[in-house]
Amino acid sequence: MYITASTSASSLLRASRSRLISSLSSFKTSSSLPPKVSPSSFVAQRSLSFSSAGRSLRCSVPRWSHGVDWRSPLSLRAQIRAVAPIIDRLERTFATMATEHAFKGILTSLPKPGGGEFGKFYSLPALNDPRIDKLPYSIRILLESAIRNCDNFQVKKEDVEKIIDWENTAPKQVEIPFKPARVLLQDFTGVPAVVDLACMRDAMNKLGSDSNKINPLVPVDLVVDHSVQVDVTRSENAVQANMEIEFQRNKERFAFLKWGSDAFHNMLVVPPGSGIVHQVNLEYLGRVVFNNDGILYPDSVVGTDSHTTMIDGLGVAGWGVGGIEAEAAMLGQPMSMVLPGVVGFKLSGKLHNGVTATDLVLTVTQMLRKHGVVGKFVEFYGDGMGELSLADRATIANMSPEYGATMGFFPVDRVTLQYLKLTGRSDETVAMIEGYLRANNMFVDYNEPQQERVYSSYLELNLADVEPCISGPKRPHDRVPLKEMKADWHSCLNNKVGFKGFAVPKEAQEKVAKFSFHGQPSELKHGSVVIAAITSCTNTSNPSVMLGAGLVAKKASELGLQVKPWVKTSLAPGSGVVTKYLLASGLQKYLNQQGFNIVGYGCTTCIGNSGDLDESVASAITENDIVAAAVLSGNRNFEGRVHALTRANYLASPPLVVAYALAGTVDIDFEKEPIGTDKAGKSVYFKDIWPTTEEIAEVVQSSVLPDMFRSTYESITKGNPMWNQLSVPGGTLYSWDTNSTYIHEPPYFKGMTMDPPGAHGIKDAYCLLNFGDSITTDHISPAGSIHKDSPAAKYLLERGVERKDFNSYGSRRGNDEVMARGTFANIRIVNKLLNGEVGPKTVHVPTGEKLYVFDAAMKYKTACHDTIILAGAEYGSGSSRDWAAKGPMLLGVKAVIAKSFERIHRSNLVGMGIVPLCFKTGEDADMLGLTGHERYTIDLPSKISDIRPGQDVTVTTDTGKSFTCTVRFDTEVELAYFNHGGILPYVIRNLIQQ
Repeated sequence: MYITASTSASSLLRASRSRLISSLSSFKTSSSLPPKVSPSSFVAQRSLSFSSAGRSLRCSVPRWSHGVDWRSPLSLRAQIRAVAPIIDRLERTFATMATEHAFKGILTSLPKPGGGEFGKFYSLPALNDPRIDKLPYSIRILLESAIRNCDNFQVKKEDVEKIIDWENTAPKQVEIPFKPARVLLQDFTGVPAVVDLACMRDAMNKLGSDSNKINPLVPVDLVVDHSVQVDVTRSENAVQANMEIEFQRNKERFAFLKWGSDAFHNMLVVPPGSGIVHQVNLEYLGRVVFNNDGILYPDSVVGTDSHTTMIDGLGVAGWGVGGIEAEAAMLGQPMSMVLPGVVGFKLSGKLHNGVTATDLVLTVTQMLRKHGVVGKFVEFYGDGMGELSLADRATIANMSPEYGATMGFFPVDRVTLQYLKLTGRSDETVAMIEGYLRANNMFVDYNEPQQERVYSSYLELNLADVEPCISGPKRPHDRVPLKEMKADWHSCLNNKVGFKGFAVPKEAQEKVAKFSFHGQPSELKHGSVVIAAITSCTNTSNPSVMLGAGLVAKKASELGLQVKPWVKTSLAPGSGVVTKYLLASGLQKYLNQQGFNIVGYGCTTCIGNSGDLDESVASAITENDIVAAAVLSGNRNFEGRVHALTRANYLASPPLVVAYALAGTVDIDFEKEPIGTDKAGKSVYFKDIWPTTEEIAEVVQSSVLPDMFRSTYESITKGNPMWNQLSVPGGTLYSWDTNSTYIHEPPYFKGMTMDPPGAHGIKDAYCLLNFGDSITTDHISPAGSIHKDSPAAKYLLERGVERKDFNSYGSRRGNDEVMARGTFANIRIVNKLLNGEVGPKTVHVPTGEKLYVFDAAMKYKTACHDTIILAGAEYGSGSSRDWAAKGPMLLGVKAVIAKSFERIHRSNLVGMGIVPLCFKTGEDADMLGLTGHERYTIDLPSKISDIRPGQDVTVTTDTGKSFTCTVRFDTEVELAYFNHGGILPYVIRNLIQQ
């Protein structure tokens, strides 16, 4: 799908543009005045005002000139650019005239109860098609978008029909376009997105086109929340101290983002210290229904964080995409997606006393992982919905990536409307939302008879069956019932190394590592908790579990229990609202007493921003080879993610995080063993500190109030003194600093011309890495701290950056030189070429040298050798990190051959010009006898027109082996991206051709 108007309109527009440019050229050449214009009128001036992102530029020009100062010494090209906005407006007008909206007949008014109208909307009931009444609510949102955006070019009437006939078309894996209403970014993924946009502007400029065409066409919200680290904890001053360090580390990045908020239209930047992106989205940014110039339509969002799905709990369709896809969506490209199947998940019953939303989501995650929902929507329904608060729903929706679904969707109902009022949305806005959704059959009223909907498959859970649990030690879907935790832990110690094993010898399992912690005798054992963190978007949006944690801390404090001082405790709320209700309830002081002081507002431990462990603790772990544990209220616990020294990482509810911190170990049976002793020396058990559901509900009711949300978000964009004092350059083109180690101009468009590179095969490529199953984006994409001996560290040291200032890979995502060196740098990565050795190295096949992956890749590139990667199942699972695709591309990887791919990562590989191929069912590298020491030739057709989505190709090796793979270009649009060498060059060429 190319971004042009209809053929006839496009031809007319090109001709009119050519005539205008031609007349400008001849006028410039003759240096004469326009005909019938006297010298006096030539010098008569008028003042025109052009608005750009809230700024005005005033210039004096002749009245007839349409904004061009003909006396200016600027080049002709610059003058033509000045006219470009007028031409663009003409083009849009002509395009509108040329293509009448296919569904204008169903545009319907939505009246206000007191008179007047809220606006107009494209009415699904007006189509009078009984198939629509049976559609899942999530599919209806896709349908409305297709109808509203139907121009018979980017979105065609045939696409609308495919969606209406979802019951029959979804099983056929048909392709549809989707235009989200907005885009959501956080700063780790937002910085490289803005870097790419700035770089695209430069590319447009170098190709002689209007660089200002590179501008978001839909609202873009960027929340700076991923840069705060837990450097200071257990201190009343922790928030301020950590923010000061955050600004010292990230001044360049923050200044760049602040420049972007000024340079690009339609972009809102929420400053650091405001909260976690997904909670801010839920409480403030989520519209539920848009009213855009009098046209009403459902809110929908794609985000560069995989947990964008949290907004699905609010009835807003949202999911994570790679930064590459998000950038294209910002620039008006429809997202190409396979029309998904929808799993209907019926909820019934009620949670037992003491069971939390976290226990529920871990149960749901395990069920859906087992069912298989990759690439599908999950839609929740049933009588049990009334028992779930909006925050509970958001908790379940948040973890969609962990159960593998594109979305975990909760349609809007009365609970949603109550939450909107609680969070400070106006009564009129809520009335508009309810009125629109009811009128367009997108509202669920459980007080009315339910129209039976059709789903692709069905699951059911009685909430009464949910029991307290945690997940780990290495994957979020490895749920462990709390009552079985001790036995499960011991089996993990015994099991061979894997997702549920550490292979600790029997004789070493009772080892005690004694050490001195600030002069105090201390000891660690296998399973000792060294990090206990209430963190992450999953739970910190949920008042019931946050206040529940406060009640556990209160009961423990009153009994005289105390968390051991060497346990690194932290509390990172999702927004300032949490602080308000913890203070109002009087529970924050008890959390402080147990070491859970607030450390900042953002995503911390869950993404590896846990900060350093105390040196004495770190030494005790490493010198004694202790399998130390972290317990966090997060959604990700992949090995090496939380902290390099915590090999066991468990996801738990915030109250359980406090309980395990008090116990000091995961090697405990809470039903039978005491957590500690009270002031009188009496044993204290888990049941003694665990709050009832009624206790939690009472404190939620009295402490969580609408004014807290209003006052928090009224000032959210005003920033803080440190943000407001940042000095940023002006201009719409970014002035790259060649000495910067944070922001660097990437090489994606160097040497780019208007001619696409076209299809190309791969000949005699070496295998850079040979992987097994479940290689995540955490393994691929640079994340966490920069190891002192790594290629990235060497690069920084050579540029005068001291080790203490390395910061994290996440903070340096705007520098491709650092990120390329950190690709595949995970210390836990297992590469078969190393014959069992774990770490970020590989074998350079021609010489047999063992090198860091980056060094080996550069050696291949210097010799002009292409490389490929061999992998097992679920390659690229985890967060939707664009650097997991950008990094391999910069290393020279041309193809990945795997058993299967995670949805977003496969799409990102295509977006960066890397070919994804799947082994045939039942085959993999080991079964085919591939060692990775061969050279690989992939026989792709030389013409893009000869390639079809999902076609088979032959792969041969220099050892005589030959096998067939399926090329995973899943849509025609992905083929177009491949033809252009990636999605960004594709967008640039099409914008220039407009």
